[in-house]
Amino acid sequence: MELYILTIQKLPNLKLEPILIKMFKSLIFLFLPVFLFAGNITTIHLGGGNQISGAVIKETGDYLFIDIGHDVLKVPSHLIIHKSEEQKQKINPIAHEIYFEKPNAPTLPLNQLLEILGQSVVKITTPSGLGSGFIIHETGYIITNNHVIAGETKIAVTLFPKDDSLRKQFDNVQIMSSSPSIDLALLKIKNHSDYKFKPLPIGRTDSLKQGQAVFAIGSPLGLERSVSEGIISLKNRLIYGRLYIQTTTQINPGNSGGPLFNSRGEVIGVNNMKIIAMGAEGLGFSIPARVLKNFLKNREVYALDPTNPNSGFRYINPPK
Repeated sequence: MELYILTIQKLPNLKLEPILIKMFKSLIFLFLPVFLFAGNITTIHLGGGNQISGAVIKETGDYLFIDIGHDVLKVPSHLIIHKSEEQKQKINPIAHEIYFEKPNAPTLPLNQLLEILGQSVVKITTPSGLGSGFIIHETGYIITNNHVIAGETKIAVTLFPKDDSLRKQFDNVQIMSSSPSIDLALLKIKNHSDYKFKPLPIGRTDSLKQGQAVFAIGSPLGLERSVSEGIISLKNRLIYGRLYIQTTTQINPGNSGGPLFNSRGEVIGVNNMKIIAMGAEGLGFSIPARVLKNFLKNREVYALDPTNPNSGFRYINPPK
């Protein structure tokens, strides 16, 4: 409330009874956010080439009150040479998507697809475990499961280019967005010296068919670049309120967060879990690509704020 009280003190010649002043303060508290985020931007041109830009709150014969964002200025009318008004731009945080689709990609043999796609699947290492992920943008954006990186402050990503003798590891990885409810996380490799990553196309799941061939690439138990093949058992399996792609493709610890591909090399799912029970085999589950796209389109909602005490970061106790 102190901010709004200071603002009120700058308004001229307020001669109101105490109860009216309290009401006025409440109105300022309620409507000041509207002044900050709505309306047009007015530029006031003063003498000497000086100018002020902001939202005009009120104009009288002697003064003009303009909101400049962190304060409200009272400008004498006789100092104003002229005013110009421009429509405030609307900012769309998802105007530039960080993933792409390739709907007309041809069907290729598995060995050819592995040569193309393998270099875009990564191994993710944290102090408490490991998982998989995949690149979705050439600037270093990566998708994985939230449970792979939940509570971690130190994350490393390893890439495997076509040459098997080479690998690249990046230690400066930041969590951009995460959602425990849908178990997805968006990571960003920082300071990668303009390294051009090779992103994977995200496919559509509405055209999936039961029995359709699919395959996974990941790092089960740390065995990077491992490939497993199977079929779609059911494209919409409801488990604990979530819809999954059920597949016979082998998914083991370390595969979490890796991609599930169709025969055109499109990511149709994010490998998430398997059912382990006596006599149970081939019961793997992946998060559908449509859920992934929705997560990316609304990534600002899931943005991680490291200053929030509920951010999920886990801090290791100092040694005694």
